[in-house]
Amino acid sequence: MTSQRSLGAEAPEPRPSGLDDDFGFAIGAVFRAYAKAVEAAVGDIPGGPRGYFVLSAAATGEAGSQKSLAERLGVDRTVMTYLLDDLEAADLVERRPDPADRRSRHVFATEHGAERWEELRARVGLVEQHLLGALPEESREAFRGMLCALARHVTGRDGTADPCQVVVEFGIAEEAPRAPRRGRRRSAN
Repeated sequence: MTSQRSLGAEAPEPRPSGLDDDFGFAIGAVFRAYAKAVEAAVGDIPGGPRGYFVLSAAATGEAGSQKSLAERLGVDRTVMTYLLDDLEAADLVERRPDPADRRSRHVFATEHGAERWEELRARVGLVEQHLLGALPEESREAFRGMLCALARHVTGRDGTADPCQVVVEFGIAEEAPRAPRRGRRRSAN
């Protein structure tokens, strides 16, 4: 019998075990570092990082309706309403009725909001630069591109409509998880 070594294939190096090689731990560690630094960078606007993401979408013309923005950011619609109230009070965004459907309101950056977004974007850019500084320079843009592609996939911007459906697509479950049903309370006799 011929060994793999004689066929030119080399045995793979053993991978580190434990947390150093755990995908979830790695994503969590990077996210925690990013979240802490971004909170410091944009903490002076209403909603902190969440407010920054709303302002980013509004300043780049990607916000669309209040409802679609809440869905895209994974924010409860009621929470989004209060966040937009605060951002409007700070003169960063404004809501305008949709001419085609007056029940729907679209979110836009104000002139002041667009200026503030440029400042905040520069701060967030420094955070990203610092975090990506651990990677070789030639890998940074590729990593960022792959991460953004993965984010588009799991948030449904590439055809996955329901983030809960991801567990089915990844083969983790046969159907999307559902909230547990509450049973009736029984009175103690």
